[in-house]
Amino acid sequence: MRLYRLITQGIIPAILITLILSGSDLLFAQTQNTDNLYKKPLVEVLNEIQTRFKVQIKYSAPQVKDKWVNYAEWRFRANVDETLANVLTPLDMKVNKEKPGVYKLKEYEYYRWEVQDGWNYLDTLATKYHDKASWEKRKAEIKPELYQALMLSPLPAKPVAKPIITSKRTFDGYSVENIALEILPGVWINGSLYKPLNAKGKIPVVLSPDGHWEKQRYRPDCQIRCATIARMGAMAFSYDLFAWGESMLQFKYEDHRRSLAQTIQTLGGIRILDYFTSLKETDTTRIGISGGSGAGSHCILMTAIDNRIKLSAPVVAMSSYFYGGCPCESGMPIHQCGGGTDNVELAAMAAPRPQLLVSDGGDWTAHTPQHDFPYLQKMYGYYGVKDQVENVHLPDEKHDFGVNKRIALYDFLIKNFKLNGTAVKDKSGKYDETKVTIEKENALYVFGDKGEKLPKHALMGFENLEKLFPGASK
Repeated sequence: MRLYRLITQGIIPAILITLILSGSDLLFAQTQNTDNLYKKPLVEVLNEIQTRFKVQIKYSAPQVKDKWVNYAEWRFRANVDETLANVLTPLDMKVNKEKPGVYKLKEYEYYRWEVQDGWNYLDTLATKYHDKASWEKRKAEIKPELYQALMLSPLPAKPVAKPIITSKRTFDGYSVENIALEILPGVWINGSLYKPLNAKGKIPVVLSPDGHWEKQRYRPDCQIRCATIARMGAMAFSYDLFAWGESMLQFKYEDHRRSLAQTIQTLGGIRILDYFTSLKETDTTRIGISGGSGAGSHCILMTAIDNRIKLSAPVVAMSSYFYGGCPCESGMPIHQCGGGTDNVELAAMAAPRPQLLVSDGGDWTAHTPQHDFPYLQKMYGYYGVKDQVENVHLPDEKHDFGVNKRIALYDFLIKNFKLNGTAVKDKSGKYDETKVTIEKENALYVFGDKGEKLPKHALMGFENLEKLFPGASK
């Protein structure tokens, strides 16, 4: 550990790292011929690249330990970028360019492409259709394959169980009650239902999955968003991702990084739709979904596969060059469906239903207005409703679900679901979120402060969940 600390702090020079890590192997690598594949230790090759091209490559000792480059000298080219690609690609590694002349070594990220590569691929996908009829044919090809890729074809049998509902808390213009829906035997999806007080007639629903931010759906900004939607006249159901929030009573945090997480989350979304469409008070013509980050990817997928969703608003999520860095977004082979697809084409499957894209300048949505949004406008144009897809771009903001992103969502819901905006605005016409009561985290639990109310037949542990999907571990 002390050696690693000295290396990462730059106290031990790079050339000494070579000597320390390579040892006697360095002598072997000096004899270069085809018998030993002209191989050299990766650390030696990186140091040579730094010297030859006068650049800095940041890396840690564990990243380069015991890694070799076959035909090392043969991989050098006239420029550093091509050389790095030739050297690192076979090792499933890459570099991020932090600034001119400074690179950082990283493991290969299948889900992150160069911007232009993502745009080019989307353009290639777009050659497969040219009007509404050809696009509908493409959708009909992709949709059933999405279910198959998620191992949800056919759907697992739905447990015959009533929802578990906690006592209701009443606040200014809305109420909150926590709900758990059993989606598989002994497996629940948990959430909190924010509901308008004194609502008349059928009530719209906004599914509100929560993304990967700290404190999950218990965060103040998440409570503010859902309560404000309720105060405008819609039900907002805020729910956990898999192995996230209260789901961690049954599964470990690291289980969220397993590919099956995407399947369970999607099944959870389907079961939530089953529940709300079964309620007499639900306006099934006004069911929407909105989430940010990883929950935004979930929004895109849910809208693509389930026509019961009539409006979608993925926030800081959709990109042609970023597929979602968490297995809950890209762990299952949904992007191989239809011979290959991406999140923007999946978002196009929402057409002609209203869709809002909220993007910012601090993440993978930074270029949304330049290429991805025009593509979606063209797709909506096939239905004669180009204006049904909107983009609110916030170039000076970063990756969050902050107030301006919430305002964009409120405006969109008021416009398309005819919600009561005056109920949440002050005399000057500005949104007033101060009427929302921020509850303590344990108030939003379904199963008690320490999980003591978790039913006895609860399925515990990822290994037991895998048994319900025999193909998951193959």
